Amino acid sequence: MPFRAEQVRKEAAAPTVRLLAVQGTCAHSILAGVQKMSAKSPVVVEQSQHVKQDTQTRLEDPSVEPVWTTVADGRVKIRMDPSCLQPPLTVQQMFKETVNKYGTLNALASKENGKWEKITFSEYYQLSWKAAKSFLHLGLQPFHSVGILGFNSSEWFISAVGAVFARGIATGIYSTNCPEACHYVASDSRANIIMVENQKQLDKVMQIWDRLPHLKAVVQYKGSLTEKHPNLYTWKEFLDLGSAIPDAKLEEMVSSQKPNECCVLIYTSGTTGEPKGVMLSHDNITWTAAHASRAGNMMPAEVQQETIVSYLPLSHIAAQIYDLWTGIKWGEQVYFADPDALKGSLVNTLKEAKPTSHMGVPRVWEKIMEKIKDVTAQSGFLKKKMLSWAMSVCLERNLNSPRRGDLKPFLPTVADFLVLSKIRSALGFEQCEKHFSGAAPLAVETQEFFLGLNITLYEAYGMSETTGPHCMSGPLVSRLRSVGKPVPGCKVKLDNADADGNGEFCFWGRTVFMGYLNMEDKTKELFDEGGWLHSGDLGTLDKDGFLYMTGRIKELIITAGGENVPPVPIEDAVKKELPVIGNAMLIGDKKKFLSMLLTLKSTVDLETSEPTDNLTQEAVKFCLEVGSKATKVSEIVGSRDEAVYQAIQDGINRVNAKATSHAQRIQKWTVLEKDFSITGGELGPTMKLRRPEVLEKYKDEVELFYEA
Repeated sequence: MPFRAEQVRKEAAAPTVRLLAVQGTCAHSILAGVQKMSAKSPVVVEQSQHVKQDTQTRLEDPSVEPVWTTVADGRVKIRMDPSCLQPPLTVQQMFKETVNKYGTLNALASKENGKWEKITFSEYYQLSWKAAKSFLHLGLQPFHSVGILGFNSSEWFISAVGAVFARGIATGIYSTNCPEACHYVASDSRANIIMVENQKQLDKVMQIWDRLPHLKAVVQYKGSLTEKHPNLYTWKEFLDLGSAIPDAKLEEMVSSQKPNECCVLIYTSGTTGEPKGVMLSHDNITWTAAHASRAGNMMPAEVQQETIVSYLPLSHIAAQIYDLWTGIKWGEQVYFADPDALKGSLVNTLKEAKPTSHMGVPRVWEKIMEKIKDVTAQSGFLKKKMLSWAMSVCLERNLNSPRRGDLKPFLPTVADFLVLSKIRSALGFEQCEKHFSGAAPLAVETQEFFLGLNITLYEAYGMSETTGPHCMSGPLVSRLRSVGKPVPGCKVKLDNADADGNGEFCFWGRTVFMGYLNMEDKTKELFDEGGWLHSGDLGTLDKDGFLYMTGRIKELIITAGGENVPPVPIEDAVKKELPVIGNAMLIGDKKKFLSMLLTLKSTVDLETSEPTDNLTQEAVKFCLEVGSKATKVSEIVGSRDEAVYQAIQDGINRVNAKATSHAQRIQKWTVLEKDFSITGGELGPTMKLRRPEVLEKYKDEVELFYEA
């Protein structure tokens, strides 16, 4: 029978649930022993007793705050857990604690005219306070939003914090959004003010301003205005506006805030319908910033001030919780990359900032891997051999000895000193102790490549609806191919597990969001009667409590014959067998057999971020090895290059030979003329594959697979 999310929640006779209750030590009590964290083994019970009691109380007494809401000014019950009883805090209370502890430390670093300009936490707080007063002057109403449209910067951070101080809701808008997409977010969140980075983003807002009845002002926070309009301000003008507002008025707004009220909106990418506004409370933000980061072994500044580089979209929860809110909580120093970071300049910032911790989405790590392979392919014979030797001995050592500090065999130590340390330095990772990956599953090939460089990629797992990471890996808690263990104080249960132990992950804890703004039906679909959040993700739990992802229910392919096929493992297997392949997307929902769309690895235009027609050096090398002299995508696709196409078929045959059933074999495939990209619409802002968009864009190619 097909596995359906709604079925999971409606079956009265569902099988016994496995509940993972991690009784870890909460962050506020571990500073004395900050170098160690531990979590007890999972326990198997029928249901969490206190969750049952919460539900029963709510049913008997309607005045008790509910576990979810869909109105901006609603309040929710905080999911307190006995293992981690941090008192609920507002964002302002968290920031005030930070100023008291780390006020003189540098907080934000921005490059101006080729020089890094830094501000301390005390200055950061005061600027946020000034911004909050300016928002009040412009008429920001409680629980209306401040939209922020632009690339990562100190102004982005200050605007978000200032909006929260003023009892508004900080709402990021993807800088890649078109005007209509911007309108949807601004309208849905009742934006009173929109902060835009530059003229390009301002032009979008000018096109929709007259259709935003709640919009009172727009602020351009970078550059000068090319044309003056009523209620349009520069950053300096904006900050000066707040001088007319007495501190007492803002203090009144701050003191009226409650930890269980909404302060941040994260809009989903909308790949399966209209974007949904994920409402996050003060407690969601402050608790997750404290505990998820410590589970990943991020250090408080009194032990070691962490340095990070901010470059991923702050409209996405992964970057926002990691860069902004965790940065405040533990006194981290944040360097802002250039807006063209993902076009190639990120490495320059990394080399200057020398981060102690770094986070990337899987595609970022893949791009770094591809760049290293390209440079290596152009190196001399001796350098290639040295790198190959060094990576092989270190990979073998790291696979057999997960805790790298346990022993230091002679050969891996020499290989690291002579070769690998130089590569890490060239990447800007010479001082980096923690490398995280989130937002999507990480391919095994990518993990093993970086293990060969003595870089362990620690996966974080969660969703916008869990304020980002609900599960974490880190230097003290990690396992290859696992997305980590629940953060101490968080719970995971596996619902409707099959005979192989594969079921839907469900979440409970203080990371769990308030609800979708203005979307009661969508919110109801997500929660069961016990207040558990159903993720839509499929996976397993091992005996030690580590989680392993196998796919998403919405991505699950159910063939015409009723076979359930998770696409990601098959796609990853194809890319591992064929290093010439850039992207692979499996197709076959309601079809008689599986097929696949493939793209070839190509270079990227640094100005437009568009894939070019030129193959990467790794792809050219692959072509030469199989007997082709092609250097361009068009040469291969246009002539259906016999050598390359046969090599691709051979690789797919090898993948098919390992398939668990005939229904999971790829029967047909085609190579597209261009690699996937954000600008092409196939990838989202965090470079996650947008399957519905790909199916629509290449529907003609898909139809050819299934012609009679």
